[in-house]
Amino acid sequence: MSMKRTNVYADPEDLAIIKEAAKRRGVSEAEIIRQGIHLAAMANRVWDEPLFSRAFRGAGRTPSKSEVRDTVADAVSRETESGTAA
Repeated sequence: MSMKRTNVYADPEDLAIIKEAAKRRGVSEAEIIRQGIHLAAMANRVWDEPLFSRAFRGAGRTPSKSEVRDTVADAVSRETESGTAA
């Protein structure tokens, strides 16, 4: 992967924390900064597709606590009966 050089201004306290972390982890300060840039880029990325692109059938409302409990209990019961429980 090719990289491009850039200059940024950083708070001296942040740089001191990065220096300590790099020494503790045995990596370069630049590597920690690159990781931070990557995390910032991914946090601000706009995706082309929605997270959920499929429609799921449902009742069209939020199920009640008892409905969720009963559905989970039924699924566990079915798995236990079929011998597929972990």
